[in-house]
Amino acid sequence: MAGPDGRLRCPWGLSTEDYVAYHDEEWGRPVHGDDALYERLCLEAFQSGLSWITILRRREGFRAAFAGFKIAEVARFTDADRERLLADPGIIRNRAKVDATLANAGVLVDWAEGELDELIWSHAPDPASREVPGRLADVPAITPESTALSKALKKRGIRFVGPTTAYALMQACGLVNDHLEDCVIRVP
Repeated sequence: MAGPDGRLRCPWGLSTEDYVAYHDEEWGRPVHGDDALYERLCLEAFQSGLSWITILRRREGFRAAFAGFKIAEVARFTDADRERLLADPGIIRNRAKVDATLANAGVLVDWAEGELDELIWSHAPDPASREVPGRLADVPAITPESTALSKALKKRGIRFVGPTTAYALMQACGLVNDHLEDCVIRVP
C-alpha cells in the first residue's frame, strides 16, 4: 500500500505515524547486543495478546521503568521494584509479564557477554531458503527456527518466549526479512 509519501510499504506499517516510523526505521533491521536484544525480547513478551502499537507507544515508559533494559541493573531489582512496576501506569501491568522480565534478567546476568546475541542469531534462517512474502497472508506466525529458538531460550531458563513471540522477535530484530515484496524498505 502507498504511504503518505506515495511509496509502497507493508500495510500494517501505515495505520499511524508511529507505525510508519517504526516500520521504516526499525522493524526488520539487525539488532545486536545483549541489552538491546533483552529489551526486544521483553517488549515482544509484553505485546503477547495486545497490539504492537500499545507497546510502541509505551516503549519510553518501559525503558524508564526497567532501567533502560540494562540486564545487570534489572537483575538487581527488588520486591519493592516489582511492586513499583505493577503500579506503573506507563507500562503494561501484567504480573506474569513483569515477573518474567525480572526473572529473565536474573538468568541473563550470569551469561557471558554476547551469549544472548550469539544464541538468538544462531537461529537466523538462511535468507536464500525463504520465499519473499508477496502479501501479509504469506508471512508465518511460527517457523521451525522460531520454535527451535523458543526451546533453546526456555532450556536456558528464559520465560514467556513461545514460538510466536520468538518469531516476532526474529522479525523485529532482522533475523528474517518479512517486509513484503513491493515494500520500499525491503532489502534483498
